[in-house]
Amino acid sequence: EAPLFLMYTSGTTGKPKGCQHSTGGYLAYVTGTSKYIQDIHPEDVYWCMADIGWITGHSYIVYGPLALCASSVIYEGVPTYPDPGRAWRIAEELDVNIFHTAPTTIRTLRKVGPDEPAKYNYHFKHMTTVGEPIEPEVWKWYYHVIGKGEAVIVDTWWQTENGGFLCSTVPAIKPMKPGSAGPGMPGIYPIIYDDDGNIVPAGSGKAGNICIQNPWPGQFQTIWGDRDRYVSTYFAKYCKDKNSKNWRDWPYLSGDAAVLAKDGYFRILGRLDDVINVSGHRLGTKELESASLDVPEVAEAAVVPAADEIKGMVPDLYVSLKPGYDPSPELAAKISQSLCDSIGKIAKPRKVWIVPDMPKTRSGKIMRRVLAAISNDRDVGDTTTLANPEIVAEIYKMSKE
Repeated sequence: EAPLFLMYTSGTTGKPKGCQHSTGGYLAYVTGTSKYIQDIHPEDVYWCMADIGWITGHSYIVYGPLALCASSVIYEGVPTYPDPGRAWRIAEELDVNIFHTAPTTIRTLRKVGPDEPAKYNYHFKHMTTVGEPIEPEVWKWYYHVIGKGEAVIVDTWWQTENGGFLCSTVPAIKPMKPGSAGPGMPGIYPIIYDDDGNIVPAGSGKAGNICIQNPWPGQFQTIWGDRDRYVSTYFAKYCKDKNSKNWRDWPYLSGDAAVLAKDGYFRILGRLDDVINVSGHRLGTKELESASLDVPEVAEAAVVPAADEIKGMVPDLYVSLKPGYDPSPELAAKISQSLCDSIGKIAKPRKVWIVPDMPKTRSGKIMRRVLAAISNDRDVGDTTTLANPEIVAEIYKMSKE
């Protein structure tokens, strides 16, 4: 139970939270999930493209694969520089056979080099996606183009606080399902509650708060220096008896929204604060972005809420295009119609902004906060952490034209 490390994660409000992980429980959990979900063996060459400073890098670059005596690839820079084939060249040269990355990276690789993987002689037996929901269209490209139709994919859901995977299919045992993380891991019992504490049944199609009913070895021990915040943020919401010492009365609140299908697979919708309430209808931004990516010309999409006097909130949609396509009013209308066709007229964006690039962190994550500030004519705040801060002024100028 001795502390192993602190990993800071942002809160929706207030200062970042220092998640304290234990030595024994954490190591046991990441080793077990690396072995049984990622199928890592000592003879494998495993490449997780994450930043080591992120929990995924800690768990699945360092501790998990090395505990199993596998070779773990570490690289510097970005996968698309000096050329779009860099990642696949590394995979070929080092004979990588297990690959692990995030949907943001997959979208970037799809945008800048959709034909690059076919030029290199590598063969993955297993691929993981992690960190955010992946759209079915992007999942299929990952499978057919990067995996060459040969690799099994596990779409994993978990968080900094969890130490390792919570929802995933077990490779070769549970079938893959594009866009769904899968059931709870062996020994993990997820459940979905609505805001009033009622269980949302499987197959209802209703989104709710995904929670975990039981403790697990990789669970963080506390928020460093703030035990009260640990309890109030993660366990108090659905506890019916605050004096209880029975763990069954204290379900873990993840802060993510999800839908549970009849087959027991969870589809993660993103953070609960990634929901736009349009005239009383709750729309998940990930669902809107996924519908945008069904348009062949679109490489990346980001949906943010914009204030509206009548509807309360409406979605603003920002997209960047694949190489070889140019922005036009006709294309913007086509993208807007795609959302209406997929979800309904309630999902029609206020505006489709076709931008040259998205504002991104150095790890490749789209900074939706910046786009939301532009849509609502607010100060964009600190942009020093962006990899491309110059794009902010360009998008802001577009919004005023």
